[in-house]
Amino acid sequence: MKILDRYILTTFLKTFFPLFVIIMFILLLQTIWLFISELAGKDLDFSVILKFLMFATPRLLPMVLPLTVLLTSIMIFGNFAENYEFAAMKSSGISLQRAMRTLSVFIFFVGIGAFLFSNTVIPASEKKFINLRKNIVKVKPAMVISPNQFNDLGDINIKVAEKYGDNDEFLKDIIIHKKAARPGNFTVIKAVDGELKGSINSDLITLVLNDGNYYDEIQQNSPKKRKKLPFAKTHFKQYVLNIDLSALDNVDMDAQQYSKGYNMLNVNELRQEIDTLSIQVNSDVKYMKDEIDRRIGFNGLNKNLKIDSIQQITKDKDTLNIINHFDTYKKIQIYQIASSNAEGVLRRLNTTQNNRTFKKRALNKYEMSLHNKYALGVSCILLFFVGAPLGAIIRKGGLGLPIVIGVMLFLTYHFIGIFAKNSAEEGGIPPFIGSWLATFIIFPLSIFLTYRATTDQGIFSLDNFVQPIRNFFAKRFAKSKK
Repeated sequence: MKILDRYILTTFLKTFFPLFVIIMFILLLQTIWLFISELAGKDLDFSVILKFLMFATPRLLPMVLPLTVLLTSIMIFGNFAENYEFAAMKSSGISLQRAMRTLSVFIFFVGIGAFLFSNTVIPASEKKFINLRKNIVKVKPAMVISPNQFNDLGDINIKVAEKYGDNDEFLKDIIIHKKAARPGNFTVIKAVDGELKGSINSDLITLVLNDGNYYDEIQQNSPKKRKKLPFAKTHFKQYVLNIDLSALDNVDMDAQQYSKGYNMLNVNELRQEIDTLSIQVNSDVKYMKDEIDRRIGFNGLNKNLKIDSIQQITKDKDTLNIINHFDTYKKIQIYQIASSNAEGVLRRLNTTQNNRTFKKRALNKYEMSLHNKYALGVSCILLFFVGAPLGAIIRKGGLGLPIVIGVMLFLTYHFIGIFAKNSAEEGGIPPFIGSWLATFIIFPLSIFLTYRATTDQGIFSLDNFVQPIRNFFAKRFAKSKK
């Protein structure tokens, strides 16, 4: 490696690594702020908090690395141009392409490393991060009770409309489903309000319910009695429910229960999951079609009839209106059966459509996660070819103007990616476009800026617009003088 190449690479690395650490630290603080409710007030060990931060760090790399490459490129090449180092290079016969050659090779390997990192480290850390969050929730399950949704608390599922009080111990509009050995919600408790009581030295938490009803479905052995859906109902003024939380004392923070998220898989696993979901979506549609055909008897409609044996009927209204051949009671039965079949088909269509929409959205997320692993490395390379020529054009280094321009460019790139991602998840655009749209947009920008910088031109040359106007008026004045 020549002295000039070593100098450019060393200068770039001296800025790249500190800037990478600073941006990572800022975004890590933002992550802590987002998840502060899951960490605060739970008496977690320092090692658990350290694991939380360690597992959360790799998931920030897809944002930190491209931004670092862009800012470093603008700052370094802007500094070279500001200090006339590029002028010295050009006087020695060294062009901008030659000065960028060593860094281009380095950024190429950075892009490959980014892909490998996103394919191995990020899925593993994401898996541990999600599981650690789930395990932290179990440390103080009383804090898990979120309003307007069912929460798993010991041997019950509880839903409340509102929590209030100094420690959120008072609950309002309570619905409880008690767990049982047999699957299903057979015991339901409803109360107007309630209060959570507990002690630090006790493994029991007491839930006092006021003014409610206790519903218990009675299981019958006889099928006829079971159709009547018998249940017992009891009204109470106050009901005390003790919940044993002793099983939650020894929570294993390293337990791994969730491993199928779209951010937890590498390329090969994503492809397998995409194939599986695609087969399920197609099979659901085919199964729905076959079931509807079976319901309406489409397959056996003309099974025992021959087309040639059907006699031509006259155009008589009474003959064509077949329903007139039945009495009133039979007509009512026919209409009821037809209405029931139509409602059943509509319910089946709605259910299948909802399931298909859910699976299609999941399929889009898996496909975008696959393409994002490749797009990360390519975006780092392209942002280098945006930042390096832009720094040479603006001829300004340091932490002032280059930081402002770099952040604005990256925010534009990032927001385009977010909008494309949201649209692709809902099926508005293909997942491939959702992952690559921002990269496709900066690709021509990188070519344009590199060309302008290598030909010693600015970003926009006003002379190209002003000079034709000057020439026009100059000719007009020349003619008027003659």
